[in-house]
Amino acid sequence: MAVQRFGQANGAGDVDALFLKLFAGEVITAFEQKNVALKHTLVRTISNGKSASFPTHGRTVAAYHTPGNVIAGDTLNVAETVITIDDLLTASHWIANIDEAKAHYDYRSIHTTEIGRALANQMDKHILQMGVLAARSANTVTGMPGGSQIGTNTAGAPASANFLTNGEHLADAMFLAAQVLDEKEIPEDDRVAFVRPAQYYALVKAVRNINRDWGGSGSFADGNIVKVAGIEIVATNSLPRTDMSAVTGAAAGTNNRYRGNFANTSALVIQKSALATVKLLDLAIETEYSAERQATFTVGKYAVGHGVLRPEASIEIVNAIV
Repeated sequence: MAVQRFGQANGAGDVDALFLKLFAGEVITAFEQKNVALKHTLVRTISNGKSASFPTHGRTVAAYHTPGNVIAGDTLNVAETVITIDDLLTASHWIANIDEAKAHYDYRSIHTTEIGRALANQMDKHILQMGVLAARSANTVTGMPGGSQIGTNTAGAPASANFLTNGEHLADAMFLAAQVLDEKEIPEDDRVAFVRPAQYYALVKAVRNINRDWGGSGSFADGNIVKVAGIEIVATNSLPRTDMSAVTGAAAGTNNRYRGNFANTSALVIQKSALATVKLLDLAIETEYSAERQATFTVGKYAVGHGVLRPEASIEIVNAIV
């Protein structure tokens, strides 16, 4: 009697072929559901090498022509930004045969979800740390503005502002951020603000932010807010909140390029051109059965790097005097 192997494709070949694809698909799905920052950066994929170069440039100006004069042409300042790939980041699990046999629930789906979440969370943390550092950076292009910080003493901020707990104050800071981006001639599309859950719900509870009579969008009942000052609002636990200027260990694989003191960071507002992500090895899954361990080893991995491309498109909202 023939034994049906459900992991085979069309009854032939590798007996785990379909299982592996399902497992990999679950990891990728979990990663995409959890990751919130990658889509707000410019992404480039390279096939080899350790870094990628991005040209950055200033702006040209218009001038009236005098009849008979030769149009000489204006100079345009150009610089280069090099983004280096971090070390290979992995998340992995051993799944023992006996444990899987005893489990009365879908054992592997828990592992797939956790692998995807771990990789997504780490990527979000690095992107948002780099975004805050961009707001503190000068521009590599001569004559172009750098990043910006909005503090509790910034002109236009409420008296005795508190951006950590007061949703109206934080909304006012976002309007100031939109104004700064406009003054720097940053495109209005693809603007996003990353806040922590506490700040997100403070924005929702400040009813004027979602009151349609004020042009707000969101729902007090559902506990969500869509935009403030035309800026999309995203809640995440990955926005840095501590002094990480001396962090080593896990950060060693990044050459410590994401380090900084983020203790007073309340929110980060960026436009998509602010940051770039370079992918050398995109998210991939490998699995292998070990007879000597009577277990299956599964690892998710990627090799990417993040860097500042246009700091003028990044603004840090700081709950302190700047």
